[in-house]
Amino acid sequence: MLQDGEKGVIIQRDKQTYAVAPHIPCGVVKPETLRKLAAVAERYGAQALKITSAARIAIVGVDEKDVESIWSQLGMSPGFAVGLCVRSVKACPGTTFCKRGLQDSLTLGLKLDEKYHGLELPAKLKIGVSGCPNQCAETCIKDIGLVGMPKGWKALVGGNGGAKPRLSRELARDLSEEQALELVDKIIEFYKSSARPHQRLGAMLEKMDFDEFKSAVLGGS
Repeated sequence: MLQDGEKGVIIQRDKQTYAVAPHIPCGVVKPETLRKLAAVAERYGAQALKITSAARIAIVGVDEKDVESIWSQLGMSPGFAVGLCVRSVKACPGTTFCKRGLQDSLTLGLKLDEKYHGLELPAKLKIGVSGCPNQCAETCIKDIGLVGMPKGWKALVGGNGGAKPRLSRELARDLSEEQALELVDKIIEFYKSSARPHQRLGAMLEKMDFDEFKSAVLGGS
């Protein structure tokens, strides 16, 4: 029997069937991809198609014997729904589509997804990019969040959902896109080198002085 994450699948409640969750960067999908997902789901008798909280479309309830054929016919890479890595980058429509957008969250989110999705880390890490303070990408409960403001990006760190939810803390504001990307890189590098195994970023920050962390990632930026 396949384990969670093996061959890009997630075992289901019945312990016999699996969900296949292809990677869909920032939830942006073309019509032909939707048609392909639907056709494959029907061909292999899937129990459901489920839009996930990470903006993936999971084909739920398929047999183990069909997993390799499903991936072959989809021609898509797996989403990192499990594992100690960057699990997802969630982005709202921002100025690309939303009338309330202040910054281009979709373009920035896609850049972050391309660079970090699946990157191995001490624990799981989720990134959110919101185009305005309404935070539709749930940036206040992401390990790293970027929020569009009138004068640029506000950076948040240390949030998470789950059984013990934690709100993120403001790290910096009025950042250009370039500065925001550089800061995310510094945060992730510091986290990789400093966190204990299975320790989320927020839990690490609770164990250290926040000003020390700020100095480490903002110094020289």
